[in-house]
Amino acid sequence: MDDGGYFDERIAARYDDNTSIKEFDAAAIEATVDFLAALAGDGSALELGIGTGRIALPLAERGVRTRGIDLSKAMVARLREKPGGEDIEVAIGDFATTAVEGSFSLVYLVCNTIMNLTTQAAQVACFRNAAAHLDPGGCFVIKVMVPELRRLPPGETFQVFDASERHWGFDEYDVATQGLVSHHFEMIDGTIERLSVPFRYVWPSELDLMAELAGMRLRERWENWNRDPFTNESRQHVSVWEKPPA
Repeated sequence: MDDGGYFDERIAARYDDNTSIKEFDAAAIEATVDFLAALAGDGSALELGIGTGRIALPLAERGVRTRGIDLSKAMVARLREKPGGEDIEVAIGDFATTAVEGSFSLVYLVCNTIMNLTTQAAQVACFRNAAAHLDPGGCFVIKVMVPELRRLPPGETFQVFDASERHWGFDEYDVATQGLVSHHFEMIDGTIERLSVPFRYVWPSELDLMAELAGMRLRERWENWNRDPFTNESRQHVSVWEKPPA
Protein backbone atom coordinates (compact mmCIF):
# COMPACT_ATOMS: atom_id res chain seq x y z
CA MET A 1 0.00 0.00 0.00
CA ASP A 2 1.43 3.41 -0.91
CA ASP A 3 0.44 6.95 -0.06
CA GLY A 4 -1.49 7.31 -3.31
CA GLY A 5 -3.60 4.25 -2.55
CA TYR A 6 -6.24 3.56 0.10
CA PHE A 7 -5.49 6.46 2.46
CA ASP A 8 -4.74 9.20 -0.01
CA GLU A 9 -5.99 12.81 0.08
CA ARG A 10 -9.49 11.82 -1.05
CA ILE A 11 -9.91 9.52 1.98
CA ALA A 12 -7.99 11.68 4.44
CA ALA A 13 -10.18 14.72 3.72
CA ARG A 14 -13.28 13.04 5.17
CA TYR A 15 -11.81 10.26 7.30
CA ASP A 16 -12.77 11.79 10.65
CA ASP A 17 -16.35 12.36 9.46
CA ASN A 18 -17.02 8.65 8.97
CA THR A 19 -20.08 8.15 11.16
CA SER A 20 -20.53 4.55 9.96
CA ILE A 21 -17.66 3.43 12.24
CA LYS A 22 -18.71 3.08 15.88
CA GLU A 23 -15.13 3.54 17.12
CA PHE A 24 -15.28 7.17 15.96
CA ASP A 25 -17.89 8.35 18.46
CA ALA A 26 -16.85 10.23 21.59
CA ALA A 27 -17.68 7.43 24.05
CA ALA A 28 -15.65 4.87 22.11
CA ILE A 29 -12.67 7.20 21.87
CA GLU A 30 -12.82 7.90 25.61
CA ALA A 31 -12.93 4.17 26.44
CA THR A 32 -9.99 3.52 24.12
CA VAL A 33 -7.89 6.29 25.64
CA ASP A 34 -8.76 5.21 29.20
CA PHE A 35 -7.55 1.68 28.44
CA LEU A 36 -4.34 2.77 26.73
CA ALA A 37 -3.45 5.48 29.25
CA ALA A 38 -3.69 2.98 32.10
CA LEU A 39 -1.24 0.65 30.34
CA ALA A 40 1.17 3.45 29.39
CA GLY A 41 1.38 4.69 32.97
CA ASP A 42 4.26 7.13 33.35
CA GLY A 43 5.89 5.89 30.13
CA SER A 44 5.46 6.84 26.50
CA ALA A 45 3.38 5.37 23.67
CA LEU A 46 3.90 4.59 20.00
CA GLU A 47 0.89 4.28 17.69
CA LEU A 48 1.33 2.18 14.56
CA GLY A 49 -0.88 3.65 11.86
CA ILE A 50 -1.43 6.92 13.72
CA GLY A 51 -3.47 8.43 10.87
CA THR A 52 -5.25 11.68 11.71
CA GLY A 53 -4.53 11.35 15.43
CA ARG A 54 -8.03 10.30 16.48
CA ILE A 55 -6.57 8.34 19.43
CA ALA A 56 -3.05 9.78 19.73
CA LEU A 57 -4.17 13.35 20.37
CA PRO A 58 -6.51 12.66 23.31
CA LEU A 59 -3.95 10.19 24.67
CA ALA A 60 -1.30 12.93 24.56
CA GLU A 61 -3.75 15.27 26.31
CA ARG A 62 -3.79 12.77 29.19
CA GLY A 63 -0.08 13.40 29.63
CA VAL A 64 1.16 10.31 27.76
CA ARG A 65 4.12 11.17 25.54
CA THR A 66 2.93 9.86 22.19
CA ARG A 67 4.64 9.28 18.82
CA GLY A 68 3.50 7.55 15.66
CA ILE A 69 4.31 5.81 12.40
CA ASP A 70 2.14 6.07 9.30
CA LEU A 71 2.58 5.52 5.58
CA SER A 72 0.06 8.17 4.50
CA LYS A 73 1.34 11.73 4.29
CA ALA A 74 -2.22 12.89 3.60
CA MET A 75 -3.53 11.41 6.86
CA VAL A 76 -0.63 12.82 8.88
CA ALA A 77 -1.25 16.25 7.31
CA ARG A 78 -4.76 16.15 8.87
CA LEU A 79 -3.16 15.32 12.23
CA ARG A 80 -0.89 18.35 11.89
CA GLU A 81 -3.91 20.64 11.36
CA LYS A 82 -5.46 19.73 14.72
CA PRO A 83 -4.66 21.41 18.05
CA GLY A 84 -1.58 19.70 19.46
CA GLY A 85 -0.88 17.87 16.21
CA GLU A 86 2.41 19.61 15.58
CA ASP A 87 3.70 18.36 18.94
CA ILE A 88 3.44 14.67 18.04
CA GLU A 89 6.42 13.24 16.20
CA VAL A 90 5.46 10.99 13.28
CA ALA A 91 7.73 8.87 11.11
CA ILE A 92 6.45 8.34 7.56
CA GLY A 93 6.78 4.70 6.59
CA ASP A 94 5.44 1.17 6.76
CA PHE A 95 4.64 0.49 10.42
CA ALA A 96 5.66 -3.17 10.03
CA THR A 97 9.29 -2.22 9.47
CA THR A 98 9.87 1.49 10.19
CA ALA A 99 11.89 2.21 13.32
CA VAL A 100 11.91 5.32 15.49
CA GLU A 101 14.37 6.33 18.18
CA GLY A 102 13.74 5.48 21.80
CA SER A 103 11.67 2.84 23.55
CA PHE A 104 8.10 2.84 24.83
CA SER A 105 6.00 1.35 27.59
CA LEU A 106 3.12 0.95 25.11
CA VAL A 107 2.84 0.22 21.38
CA TYR A 108 -0.66 -0.05 19.95
CA LEU A 109 -2.79 -0.63 16.83
CA VAL A 110 -6.54 0.11 16.71
CA CYS A 111 -9.56 -0.30 14.45
CA ASN A 112 -8.45 -3.42 12.49
CA THR A 113 -5.24 -1.70 11.39
CA ILE A 114 -3.21 -4.93 11.69
CA MET A 115 -5.27 -6.25 8.75
CA ASN A 116 -3.96 -3.48 6.49
CA LEU A 117 -0.86 -5.66 6.35
CA THR A 118 -2.06 -8.12 3.73
CA THR A 119 0.44 -10.96 4.20
CA GLN A 120 1.25 -13.13 7.17
CA ALA A 121 4.93 -12.22 6.83
CA ALA A 122 4.13 -8.51 7.15
CA GLN A 123 1.97 -9.11 10.22
CA VAL A 124 4.75 -11.15 11.85
CA ALA A 125 7.20 -8.35 11.03
CA CYS A 126 4.85 -5.88 12.72
CA PHE A 127 4.92 -7.86 15.95
CA ARG A 128 8.71 -7.98 15.84
CA ASN A 129 8.84 -4.25 15.17
CA ALA A 130 6.54 -3.59 18.11
CA ALA A 131 8.63 -5.76 20.42
CA ALA A 132 11.81 -4.00 19.30
CA HIS A 133 10.32 -0.65 20.38
CA LEU A 134 9.02 -1.82 23.77
CA ASP A 135 10.65 -1.35 27.15
CA PRO A 136 11.06 -4.58 29.13
CA GLY A 137 7.67 -5.19 30.70
CA GLY A 138 5.98 -3.00 28.09
CA CYS A 139 2.76 -3.93 26.27
CA PHE A 140 1.62 -4.28 22.67
CA VAL A 141 -2.13 -3.75 22.17
CA ILE A 142 -4.26 -4.58 19.15
CA LYS A 143 -8.00 -4.17 18.59
CA VAL A 144 -9.25 -6.20 15.65
CA MET A 145 -12.32 -8.05 14.42
CA VAL A 146 -12.88 -11.77 14.83
CA PRO A 147 -13.39 -13.22 11.32
CA GLU A 148 -17.10 -13.93 10.98
CA LEU A 149 -16.86 -17.02 8.82
CA ARG A 150 -19.62 -18.73 10.80
CA ARG A 151 -22.06 -16.29 9.21
CA LEU A 152 -21.07 -17.33 5.67
CA PRO A 153 -23.27 -20.06 4.15
CA PRO A 154 -21.37 -22.72 2.16
CA GLY A 155 -20.31 -21.33 -1.20
CA GLU A 156 -20.95 -17.68 -0.23
CA THR A 157 -18.16 -15.12 -0.11
CA PHE A 158 -19.97 -11.83 0.65
CA GLN A 159 -21.25 -10.52 3.97
CA VAL A 160 -23.09 -7.23 4.56
CA PHE A 161 -21.75 -5.28 7.56
CA ASP A 162 -23.56 -1.96 7.10
CA ALA A 163 -26.67 -0.79 5.28
CA SER A 164 -27.77 2.72 6.11
CA GLU A 165 -29.25 5.66 4.24
CA ARG A 166 -25.85 7.02 3.15
CA HIS A 167 -23.50 4.06 3.42
CA TRP A 168 -23.54 0.43 2.26
CA GLY A 169 -20.71 -1.91 3.14
CA PHE A 170 -19.94 -5.56 2.59
CA ASP A 171 -16.92 -7.78 3.05
CA GLU A 172 -15.70 -10.22 0.42
CA TYR A 173 -13.89 -13.22 1.89
CA ASP A 174 -11.26 -15.45 0.29
CA VAL A 175 -10.99 -18.27 2.81
CA ALA A 176 -8.11 -20.01 1.02
CA THR A 177 -5.79 -17.01 1.49
CA GLN A 178 -7.38 -15.35 4.57
CA GLY A 179 -8.07 -12.45 2.25
CA LEU A 180 -10.84 -9.94 2.82
CA VAL A 181 -11.82 -7.02 0.60
CA SER A 182 -13.98 -4.43 2.35
CA HIS A 183 -16.29 -2.72 -0.14
CA HIS A 184 -17.85 0.65 0.73
CA PHE A 185 -20.48 2.55 -1.24
CA GLU A 186 -21.17 6.00 0.17
CA MET A 187 -23.52 8.80 -0.89
CA ILE A 188 -21.47 12.01 -1.06
CA ASP A 189 -22.94 15.22 -2.48
CA GLY A 190 -25.58 13.28 -4.37
CA THR A 191 -23.10 10.86 -5.91
CA ILE A 192 -22.33 7.29 -4.88
CA GLU A 193 -18.60 6.74 -4.42
CA ARG A 194 -16.99 3.32 -4.10
CA LEU A 195 -13.95 2.32 -2.08
CA SER A 196 -12.61 -1.24 -1.92
CA VAL A 197 -9.77 -1.97 0.49
CA PRO A 198 -7.88 -5.29 0.77
CA PHE A 199 -7.12 -6.81 4.16
CA ARG A 200 -5.81 -10.04 5.63
CA TYR A 201 -8.01 -11.31 8.43
CA VAL A 202 -6.26 -13.00 11.33
CA TRP A 203 -7.36 -15.21 14.21
CA PRO A 204 -6.64 -14.54 17.90
CA SER A 205 -4.61 -17.75 18.19
CA GLU A 206 -2.55 -16.76 15.16
CA LEU A 207 -1.82 -13.37 16.71
CA ASP A 208 -0.70 -15.12 19.91
CA LEU A 209 1.77 -17.17 17.90
CA MET A 210 3.07 -14.03 16.18
CA ALA A 211 3.59 -12.51 19.60
CA GLU A 212 5.49 -15.60 20.77
CA LEU A 213 7.73 -15.43 17.71
CA ALA A 214 8.49 -11.81 18.67
CA GLY A 215 9.32 -12.75 22.25
CA MET A 216 6.06 -11.57 23.83
CA ARG A 217 3.29 -13.37 25.71
CA LEU A 218 -0.44 -12.83 26.05
CA ARG A 219 -1.31 -10.85 29.16
CA GLU A 220 -5.05 -10.28 28.71
CA ARG A 221 -7.81 -10.38 26.12
CA TRP A 222 -11.17 -8.61 26.24
CA GLU A 223 -14.12 -8.14 23.92
CA ASN A 224 -13.75 -4.36 23.94
CA TRP A 225 -12.06 -1.39 25.57
CA ASN A 226 -14.52 -1.60 28.49
CA ARG A 227 -13.00 -4.98 29.43
CA ASP A 228 -16.12 -7.04 28.81
CA PRO A 229 -15.21 -10.75 28.74
CA PHE A 230 -14.07 -12.26 25.47
CA THR A 231 -16.43 -15.13 24.62
CA ASN A 232 -17.38 -17.47 21.81
CA GLU A 233 -19.84 -14.84 20.60
CA SER A 234 -17.41 -11.89 20.57
CA ARG A 235 -17.09 -10.24 17.18
CA GLN A 236 -13.92 -8.34 18.09
CA HIS A 237 -11.17 -8.41 20.67
CA VAL A 238 -8.71 -6.15 22.43
CA SER A 239 -5.55 -8.15 23.11
CA VAL A 240 -2.55 -7.17 25.23
CA TRP A 241 0.81 -8.90 24.86
CA GLU A 242 3.69 -8.20 27.23
CA LYS A 243 7.42 -8.09 26.57
CA PRO A 244 9.06 -9.97 29.46
CA PRO A 245 10.86 -7.83 32.04
CA ALA A 246 14.62 -7.79 31.70
